[in-house]
This record gives sequence, C-alpha cells and structure tokens, in this order.
Amino acid sequence: MSMIRDLRAVVRPSRVSLRKDGATYDPTRSPATSSAVVDCAVYRDGRRVETETPLTPHEAVRLARRDGGFVWIGLHEPTEAEFSGIAGEFGLHPLAVEDAVQAHQRPKLERYDDSLFTVFKTIHYVEHDQLDANSEVVEAGEVMCFTGRDFFITVRHGGQGSLRALRHRLQDDPELLAKGPSAVLHAIADHVVDGYIAVADAVQDDIDEVETEVFSPGRKGSPRGSDAGRIYQLKREVLEFKRAVSPLLRPMQLLSERPMRLIDPDIQKYFRDVADHLARVQEQVLGFDELLNSILQANLAQASVAQNEDMRKITSWAAIIAVPTMVCGVYGMNFDHMPELHWRYGYPVIMGITVVICLGIHRTLKRNGWL
Repeated sequence: MSMIRDLRAVVRPSRVSLRKDGATYDPTRSPATSSAVVDCAVYRDGRRVETETPLTPHEAVRLARRDGGFVWIGLHEPTEAEFSGIAGEFGLHPLAVEDAVQAHQRPKLERYDDSLFTVFKTIHYVEHDQLDANSEVVEAGEVMCFTGRDFFITVRHGGQGSLRALRHRLQDDPELLAKGPSAVLHAIADHVVDGYIAVADAVQDDIDEVETEVFSPGRKGSPRGSDAGRIYQLKREVLEFKRAVSPLLRPMQLLSERPMRLIDPDIQKYFRDVADHLARVQEQVLGFDELLNSILQANLAQASVAQNEDMRKITSWAAIIAVPTMVCGVYGMNFDHMPELHWRYGYPVIMGITVVICLGIHRTLKRNGWL
C-alpha cells in the first residue's frame, strides 16, 4: 500500500483549467508522420528500458518477453494495415481491433480471453470569443486501450487527448509503473475524467453567461428571441458531452468493484475514486441539460410576452384611431340634411368631441397597462 500512496499526486498533478483564459492541447502526431506509432517502450521494474535506437513494436515485444516487464505502445489513428501486425503479435480479438481502427465507439469495457478492451471518449473545450448559434463548445476524441499481462496499447483518434505528458509523469514514478499495465489504465481513466471536470467548469461559465443575458432587464440591441439559437447550440454541445460521460460510468464501476485477473488489487481500489468523480460530472452534465431546458423555455416565454405586449399596443392605437375614422366616415357622406352640417360652430365642436373621446380612451388604456 505504501508503494502507491502517492498515486493520486502522480496521475492527477494539478488540474488545468479550461476556462476563458485559455488552454492548449498537444497533438503528438503531425500529418507528415508516416507511421501511426507515437511511442513504443518497454518498462521493467517500473523503469523505461533505454535503447540506442527507437524500438519497433516487434522488437519491444521480444525484449519484454525475454527480459520481463511490459511494453506500452501508443498509436494515433492507425490504418487497418498498420494495426494488423500489432494485433497479430498480441493476439487481440478481431472485434476489438475493428472497433479500434474504425473509431466512433461508445465508451465501454469488454473482456476477452487474455486482454481488456476499454474505450474512452476525450472531451476538449473549444475556446471562443463569443458564444453564438454556430459556436463549437466541445470537441470529442477517443482513446482505446488494450490491457494485457505484459502489454498496454493505446489507440487515439482526434487531434486532442495527447498522452505524452501522462506517460512522462508515470515514468517519473517507477513504483507505480512497477504495478504493470493496470496502473497505466487507471492513470488514463483518471486523466480522461479530470478532463471532463475541467470542461464541465468551462461549460458552466458559458451557461451562466447565457442565463445572465437572457434574464438581463432592459437589454438593448438584441432582437427578441435571438438567444434561442445560442441556447439550442449549447444544448447540442452538452449532449455531446453527455454521450462521453454517461456510458463510461458502468465500466468504471466494474473496474472498481469486480475482481479481474488483469487488474492489480492495489490499483483496483483507486478506480473507485475515478468512478466517484465521474458520477459527480454526470450529475453536473444532467443538471446542465435541465437548466438549459429551463432557460430555453424562459427565453421563448419572454419572446411570447413581448409579442403580446406589442399586439396590445397595436390594438390600443387602433381603438383610438377608430373614433376619428368613424366621425370622418359619417360626415363624409353626401347627405344634404345632417346635424350641424351647416352650423357655424359645427366643425370645432365635432373636432373637440373627437379629441376628448380619443384622450379618454388613451387614458383608460394606459391606466390598464395596455399602453
């Protein structure tokens, strides 16, 4: 137990905030790189075996099986041809290999004869100056992990979610790496969930900003109902976030509760902490969805109320204008015998009565809140 008491500090150093002040990610493979292999190393007694030249996957496997330890191979968006040789070397199940190459998988945990296949969705917060109806808030990637007795293989898809910094941190703690591939699996799970927490904080800022603007009194310069597009776009991005978080909860519970041959018992208990943090993020994301529903309904209600007020004003002015319209219509008829038609004071009297009636209607409507 004492050997891994610093586990949390190693795999979770300091959470990087993804708020408006900025965050970067570190893609580990440039488009010009011909090979999908990002890094390939053998670890013996928790330390990386140094070689004069970079190891190929085949050489790493031979070295690990000859001298002990385990091999960790990292790949980025491999093709079927690039991955087939590695899959055959480790005897990976064809279904898992197909999922790893094609990507776009749901987070899951699958157990095969001598390996575990785990799928994580990584979430990256996309910085934007101002949230609008076309803003991209979160960007999703994938990390597939194959865990065996003497190997650990990661397959990444997407431009973000680099594991280079995580690998370096693990290499700085030989006691942890000595626990084998299960320690690496836990470190990746913890790294992914920590990313969820940081993204959730940033999305919370966006929701708070939209909520403040929707309920700001006397806001000018923005058409009524114009916030609906922004709110709906934010709901779509939260849904993408939810698809990454919710399905992963069950695999983390299995890794923390059910004994498995490939998971070190000392490492397994630390998956409980990951599952607990994941459950907390899930509750937060579900809260985002409900809150955005409420904000959207409130925004639509505000637009409806504003339209009703406009209609009341239009109706009020139509009622006022109806009085002179009626008088003009009556005295515009071509009858010879009409009251006050030839009277000297007929015109000013009729106009005065018309003005008084209009002012009375205006005062009554304004007192009742229609104007």
